[in-house]
Amino acid sequence: MPRADENREEALKRLDERAAALQARTARATSHAAGEAAAGQAWRIIAELLGGVLVGLALGAIVDWFLPTRPWGMIGGVLGGFVLSLWMAKRTADRLMASAKAEQGDTPLPSIVDDEDED
Repeated sequence: MPRADENREEALKRLDERAAALQARTARATSHAAGEAAAGQAWRIIAELLGGVLVGLALGAIVDWFLPTRPWGMIGGVLGGFVLSLWMAKRTADRLMASAKAEQGDTPLPSIVDDEDED
């Protein structure tokens, strides 16, 4: 509550300064470069998923070309490529999570109260 000798504009100015200080303290620093890096990593994971399947398909087709195993070489190649691509994507995601945890340090993320929990 404002003091008696203080007028309303000064009280609003002080309140705005405190709100700006609170927002500056709680706001996370984000940059355009961080978004581009995240998008680049997402494209890398997608390329790993698709590339593994396509390489497996190609290897299966080569096996089918030289051996009379048609269509089992391609089926096995696609399945093997799929498993390989999942393993590569998981490895990349684990590495990204480890680097994100290292950047964050020991500071916990702020919790957000759900509207349903207030009852």
